[in-house]
Order: sequence, then C-alpha cells, then structure tokens
Amino acid sequence: MCAYVLVAEDDPKQAELVRRYLEHEGHAVVVVGDGRAALEEIRHNPPDLVVLDVMMPRVDGLDVCRILRRDSELPVLMLTARTGEDDLLLGLDLGADDYMTKPYSPRELAARVRTLLRRNRPSAKTPDPVLRVGNLHVDPVRHEVRADGRPVTCTPGEFHLLRTMAAEPGRVFTREMLLRHLHGFDSYVTARTVDVHVMNLRRKIESDPRRPARLVTVYGIGYKLADA
Repeated sequence: MCAYVLVAEDDPKQAELVRRYLEHEGHAVVVVGDGRAALEEIRHNPPDLVVLDVMMPRVDGLDVCRILRRDSELPVLMLTARTGEDDLLLGLDLGADDYMTKPYSPRELAARVRTLLRRNRPSAKTPDPVLRVGNLHVDPVRHEVRADGRPVTCTPGEFHLLRTMAAEPGRVFTREMLLRHLHGFDSYVTARTVDVHVMNLRRKIESDPRRPARLVTVYGIGYKLADA
C-alpha cells in the first residue's frame, strides 16, 4: 500500500534514513524539522500517516499529537529517545497509534508503517481519491498524473505542487502559499523554484505551453488550476 507520509524529525541523518526506507516501500515522503512545520503541512496537505519525533524544536511531538487529536484520527507513529514507561504511556495516552524508541531498526519502522496503513485502510465505500480537474487526473495514492488520458512523469516537487492545486481547482495560490507547500521537497526553495515547477508542468500538461489553459497565471497574485 503506497501512501503520503509526513516525517517530523529534527535530526537530518535520522530523517534521511527514514525517508529512504519509506520511499523504498513506494511511499511519497515529506520531511519537516520541527513541530510547527509539521502542523502547517498537516493543515495544508493532510498526509495518510505521520512519523513524529518527540524531541523537536518550536513545538515538540507530544504537543503536536495533542493538537492533532482534537479533531483528527490521522495515524501517528511516535519516535523518541526516552525509554521510560511513563513517557511511552504519555505518548499513547495522547493518541499515538504506535511508539518506537531510539535506536530503532528502519526496517521495523517501515513494517509498522505498513501495519498502521492497513489498519486505517479506507473501506470500499470511500470515494475515489483521484483528484479530477477536467481531463487532468492526479492520483495522490499511486503518485500518478494523467493529462487527456496520457501518463505524465513529474518530479516530487512538481507532483506536490500539482496535487495541492488540484485539490482546490479554481483557487488562486500566491507564490508564498506554494512555497509553504513545497517545503520538504526542495532543499533551497525560492519563489523562482515555484516558477520553474510551473513552467515545467505546463510543458507536460498543456496542449500549448505558451498559451496555458490549465495552469494559468493570475497576474500580480500567483497561479491557479483552471476548473473549467
């Protein structure tokens, strides 16, 4: 089962290790380095599961979990260097679905992610998750894009930007909004990065990239994915 997984971990080496193992499993992975960034990403682009480190700057993992559980059943796998039973029970009491202590086996972590995703698999009655904007189809689960029936190959950043806009067709996104959504895909993300992604996407999804009809510019503001 492929999914969109958010990894909130402030240790770059640990984060990269988890990313590699989860991507090897076929998941789309976004990494953030603090709790506030995790909450922002969850609010703007809800993942299928969160791998959440307890000890993080700005907002720690326990507070992130506490905030999430106010109105969300998003699966949470907690990671911590604390080994005391009280810490484990606190994490579970706050609503974490599973808990691993450091050091941990990345293979075991990937296995536990699989288990949590199976446990939370949507029923057969769940609506089709594919985002459809006219003849443009974006499948967040399979990480696939089709334009007029033909497959489109996208980089992770391009896909994430397109998915964000396809979820709200017709909405105008400023560059600053798209920059926040791209956090985790591009190491040195700038407004120019957004423009380059848009230019590349137009080459892939537009009949005439010089006269875009799908991914259009709203002058002085930003971009939108036309819903007509």
